[in-house]
Amino acid sequence: MKNARQAKILELIEQQAIGRQEVLIAALQQAGFAVTQATVSRDIRELGIIKVAGGDGSYRYVRSTGAGKSAHTPSRFETIFRESVLKVDYAGHFVLVKCYSGMANAACEVFDAMTWEEVVGTLSGDDTFLVLMRTENAAQRLTQQLQTYLAR
Repeated sequence: MKNARQAKILELIEQQAIGRQEVLIAALQQAGFAVTQATVSRDIRELGIIKVAGGDGSYRYVRSTGAGKSAHTPSRFETIFRESVLKVDYAGHFVLVKCYSGMANAACEVFDAMTWEEVVGTLSGDDTFLVLMRTENAAQRLTQQLQTYLAR
């Protein structure tokens, strides 16, 4: 039952722009699955489903391409980064990445999964994440590189 339910969740989020658990629960119930919010929440976590911002400002669930750092391909990074980030700037050794509300954790997670020269670490909030760089020049270079992903 769990496998069938999780397969249906993946099918639903690929076919429809679902951005809220309530909508997903209703779609599952309509498909004949008796589910609770806790069950769907656990399935979302187990399947590695994340929320991304659409071009129109709405949010939708999307499937992660696997587990662990190997799941983060450059195209996945570019897609999530482009859909989540509003602007990138730097000051001193810090790079500030301003995101849509609620999207900084997803953008920071895919950023962290990539290999970056001279990155010391990151700190994420709700709509912003900071990247600590080893030098100010490295912060400037990273800012320029990340801005190329924002070209819309």
